[in-house]
Amino acid sequence: MSSNATATAWARTVHRLCRQHEIYSTTVKRKGHARRPGPPVPGDLVERDFTAEGPNRVWVGDITEHRTDQGRLYLCTFKDLWSNRIVGYSIADRMTSALAVAAIRNAALRRDSTGVTVHTDRGSQFRSRTFVSTLNDLDMVGSMGRVGAAGDNAAAESFFSLLQKNVLNRQRWATRDDLRLAIIIWIERTYHRRRKQRRLGRLTPIEYETLHQPAARAA
Repeated sequence: MSSNATATAWARTVHRLCRQHEIYSTTVKRKGHARRPGPPVPGDLVERDFTAEGPNRVWVGDITEHRTDQGRLYLCTFKDLWSNRIVGYSIADRMTSALAVAAIRNAALRRDSTGVTVHTDRGSQFRSRTFVSTLNDLDMVGSMGRVGAAGDNAAAESFFSLLQKNVLNRQRWATRDDLRLAIIIWIERTYHRRRKQRRLGRLTPIEYETLHQPAARAA
């Protein structure tokens, strides 16, 4: 008997025995977990023109991280391109959309957010439904650079370069609280009030805003 005939005979025997003993095979198809499509990605409204004609016209945002002995710490900031002031930021133990949402809401509490263009990279935190919904609630306009084009968000990354040099890499950080406090002190006391910037005419961000907006609070 050929091998094909033998296989056929065995198949018939198995089928007959299964039928006699009421044994039936079933194929279970796994249900697919289809993801809902995310919100559409906005275009690049900045196009590497990192200037603004007035306050609260264009804010650029980004997220950085640094290691401590307790684990990583994440910082999200938004910078006003007019004065280079960090108008809002948040610090957390996890890099989630909540980190970005908290930072942009903190900025909106301190500044007039209506009509502001918020430019970021295409990180998942900025593409999340929660963040996009927050921009809409605050009457802001989203803008994103191209995929893999670091220069499209260079103004935000330049701030992190300063932070890296002046704070993050200056020592080994034992706890997240130690690093969190150091970041806040450097932003509020040094970067805003002591570090003069050439683009601002050798003024600090607070000095620049005070000079050009005498009625504005330099808080």
